[in-house]
Amino acid sequence: MIKDNEITSLTIANFFLTKSELTPKKIQKLVYYAYSWFIALNNQNENQIDNVLFEEIPEAWIHGPVFPTLYKEFKSYNWNKVPKNEKEMIFENDDLMSFLNDIWTKFGIYSANELEYMTHQETPWLNARKNTVSHGKSNQKILLKDIFNYYNAL
Repeated sequence: MIKDNEITSLTIANFFLTKSELTPKKIQKLVYYAYSWFIALNNQNENQIDNVLFEEIPEAWIHGPVFPTLYKEFKSYNWNKVPKNEKEMIFENDDLMSFLNDIWTKFGIYSANELEYMTHQETPWLNARKNTVSHGKSNQKILLKDIFNYYNAL
């Protein structure tokens, strides 16, 4: 059983990998949407974001939001799919399992490129990249207040 205080970006990635084999880019975007929607749904305002899915903050890379830990974990796959995880994952919090299944249902239907395109239209990534040339490298952190405000407004 996975306790709430043990959850990392890799834990969430492995959950999505129980659903299907996925490219590293699609894993990144699914984890980002889980992270972002969790912030929007579990905090009251942009000035006091105490509830996050895990501690790592996404960065605004060329292909969209990226969690560096996930990049390091899956970079050897390049554009190939990471195999499906056959190990059952059980979270201490049943609501979290339901939430992650909802994220999968909503966003798992899109390709990695479609998810990348979606994040490129959204304020949190755009704001973090505003001082970066369009195809320039960046490891600028995406602000939690931008995530909260954007997804909470939806």
